[in-house]
Amino acid sequence: MSRFPITRAEKTRIFDIDWKNLRFGVYFSDHMFISEYKGGKWDEGKIVPYGPIPFEPAMCTLHYGQTIFEGLKAFKSKNGGVNVFRPDMNAHRLNTSAERVCIPAFDVNTFLDAVVELIKVDKDFIPKTRGHSLYIRPVVFGTSNFLGVHPSDEYMHIIMTSPVASYYPEGLNPVKIMVSSEYVRAVRGGLGSAKTAANYAASLLAGKKAKEAGFSQVLWLDAVTRDFIDEVGAMNIMFVIGDELVTPPLDHGTILNGVTRNSVLTLAKEWGMKVSERPITVDEVFEAQRKGDLREVFGTGTAAVISPVGILSYRGHNIVINNMAIGHISQKLYDTITGIQYGELEDKYGWNLHIDVDV
Repeated sequence: MSRFPITRAEKTRIFDIDWKNLRFGVYFSDHMFISEYKGGKWDEGKIVPYGPIPFEPAMCTLHYGQTIFEGLKAFKSKNGGVNVFRPDMNAHRLNTSAERVCIPAFDVNTFLDAVVELIKVDKDFIPKTRGHSLYIRPVVFGTSNFLGVHPSDEYMHIIMTSPVASYYPEGLNPVKIMVSSEYVRAVRGGLGSAKTAANYAASLLAGKKAKEAGFSQVLWLDAVTRDFIDEVGAMNIMFVIGDELVTPPLDHGTILNGVTRNSVLTLAKEWGMKVSERPITVDEVFEAQRKGDLREVFGTGTAAVISPVGILSYRGHNIVINNMAIGHISQKLYDTITGIQYGELEDKYGWNLHIDVDV
């Protein structure tokens, strides 16, 4: 028995999906979870058919951007049932983002229950192909109607799901990344560590120009000196220099505390690698390549898991990493994380939330 009222969709969307050309974020499942915040508290929530939501032109989020979101995935487990990868970390990170933009926290247990019940209702949308998954997108936004810069009094929390393939069309093939020297994404004291829409809006122009030049994404530098590396638009970034795995630190507040980032650092330490969360400049990376010490560069994120970088471009100068091939460490990390997600490898850290449901 579900703890949430469920209204079933009259017609399924499942037959509209091109399962042979799934892509990312194109198709959506039949239902969504909705909870509303009114009178100083969140209601218990409900599961309803996925579809349009009525709102007024004065809804504050349209004007002032008071919105946050998350991204996590569910996988068909080799041993039966479904695994959701580290949803507790997403739930806590959602509340960290909420605090930054004055949105009331959402109960973590209710969040987890909502994810479980929504997956049970739409279990037929979980892809059965290895490498595919059910992407889960929570989003929270202010719903009060007013003009004037102040927090909303009312909010809506929606959780929707989408069967997806790889985030990048390249899959595990190395991508080309452009280092942005003209634009910046976040500053210390800003919104960089929150998963809020403003960060992604700030990245669109540079991302558009990068794609027009033949690159997949932008690698952002710090907003003050334009020397230190922050992150890629859709993922955290890591470098293997000699025997050291290096990634920018979280304490500057300009990058996201990535779930996959955390998982990679945990695994790398377990494997005995030298792991450093420290400031790193773009010049250090290019110098390491000149000396022959730059072994691998890869991004980490829920959408792509591990995305090897084959080319970095900075001020018109390109470097090729590992002969445009995926590196040993990148491959091992991808195989290990996805192996845990699909139930093929032991989940020794208890990262998966297992749902006992037939798929």
